[in-house]
Amino acid sequence: MSVLERYFASEIIRSVLFALLAFLSLFAFFDLMGELQDVGHNGYMLQNAMLYVLLGMPGYVYELMPIATLIGTIYTLAQFASRSEFTIMRVSSLSTVMAAKILAKIGILFMLVTLLFGEVLAPKSSELAEKVRLEAQGASVSQQFRSGLWAKDQIRANGVHGSVIGTRFFNAQSISPAGRLEGVRLYELDNAFHLAKIIIAGSGDYVGANTWRLNEVTETVFADGKTERDITAPLSLRKIPSTMLVSEITPEILSVLFSDPDRMSAYDLLSYTRHLAANNQHTERYEIAFWKKLIYPLSVFVMLAMALPFAYLHFRAGGVSLKIFTGIMIGVSFLLVNNLFAHLGLLNTWSPFFTAALPSMFFFSIAAATLYMVDRH
Repeated sequence: MSVLERYFASEIIRSVLFALLAFLSLFAFFDLMGELQDVGHNGYMLQNAMLYVLLGMPGYVYELMPIATLIGTIYTLAQFASRSEFTIMRVSSLSTVMAAKILAKIGILFMLVTLLFGEVLAPKSSELAEKVRLEAQGASVSQQFRSGLWAKDQIRANGVHGSVIGTRFFNAQSISPAGRLEGVRLYELDNAFHLAKIIIAGSGDYVGANTWRLNEVTETVFADGKTERDITAPLSLRKIPSTMLVSEITPEILSVLFSDPDRMSAYDLLSYTRHLAANNQHTERYEIAFWKKLIYPLSVFVMLAMALPFAYLHFRAGGVSLKIFTGIMIGVSFLLVNNLFAHLGLLNTWSPFFTAALPSMFFFSIAAATLYMVDRH
């Protein structure tokens, strides 16, 4: 790495970290204000609220990294321009292409940081934050239905890898923060969609390898699944202390039902999308979130391209402040357009890849056109 590249990198990294910390402080303050209304209720104390807010910060780092990169780079380049450093660099044979290559090398570091937070830290910390909040309040997780949460999987002849012999509808009244199911009901149908078995259990614990231990079980088995055609068909009823159930449903899949897709890792999104597709359920929302996860770290390069033209603009009084304000507006616009297209793509059934990639392509085109114009003049 040349002296010039090290100088660019040190100045830009320092400015980006400062912008990122400023944003994180602001978001942490707003989140803490939002949590204060629950402090003192059901055992939820101030330290629990502070820990919950702290665990939410990795998710914000992932979301704000492109904007912080844009603002920090604009500030650094504006400082170079105001001190005539960039003019001296250009006179010393620094071309626009060379400057872009330097920024691209720096962008690789920011992209890797974004990937680290988006794929590893943010999903784990978000899940842990919800557990901390629920355990402090002594609450459990449930969907906004009186009947609890619902999921669907396929019954296979040999565990989770054999041929499909039926369909299972999975219902639980609630899930504890530790992952324990309460009030479990299973409805199993054969391939002709005749009801074959009903299992009712007081609770269920996941023991690994796609296996659940159901406790206090009442099992009703219908003869040949003919109950829908013949109400007098024989059935068997038995009560057992516990039984083992092999299912495609795992705690990871159940946790997705309450997770924001934007806070999930690409791996979890891909796994859950495959599960939905295998059960003939809609996958568009999670496919869009998956492609956004893959493309969003690349938006760091788009933001660097947006920042580079500011080095060629020679404002005097109030120049740096104006550029930073412009950078903030560009960054906010990028986030708004990115989220807008996710909703538009879902409503209009656009291609998930197209929906996720178009905002970045649009802003990159603007950056390239602007850079071309300022370079010519």
